[in-house]
Parts: sequence; C-alpha cells; structure tokens
Amino acid sequence: MPKMKTHSGLSKRVKRTASGKLKRSHASAYHKAEAKSPKRKRQLRGTTMVSRSDERRIKQMLVYVK
Repeated sequence: MPKMKTHSGLSKRVKRTASGKLKRSHASAYHKAEAKSPKRKRQLRGTTMVSRSDERRIKQMLVYVK
C-alpha cells in the first residue's frame, strides 16, 4: 500500500493547534472588501476553529501534518 499524500492546498490554509484542533482563517475577508461594512470586515479578521462536522474529513486530507 503506498503512502497517503497530504493535500498541499489545504495544508497551507489550516494549522493544527497544540490540543490537536484545526485552526483556519475566515473566508470572504479580502475579495471585494470595499463593498463590505467595517463591522463585517472586522469580524472576518483573525482565525477560527474548523467546525466539528468538517473535522474528520479535513484530518484525513492532512495525514502527516503535525
């Protein structure tokens, strides 16, 4: 059985925390930002955790990422 490959696009977008959870940035933060309100842009800043429903699927794609 060959080794599984890490999804390289996803590994650039998601980081693993010390407790093993997955951290990601918000979508839609920069594209067409002039049309978004300052409150909305402020709330899209920073990072958030990957939802529990997506976690299992994403962890399979990030096989060797520590």
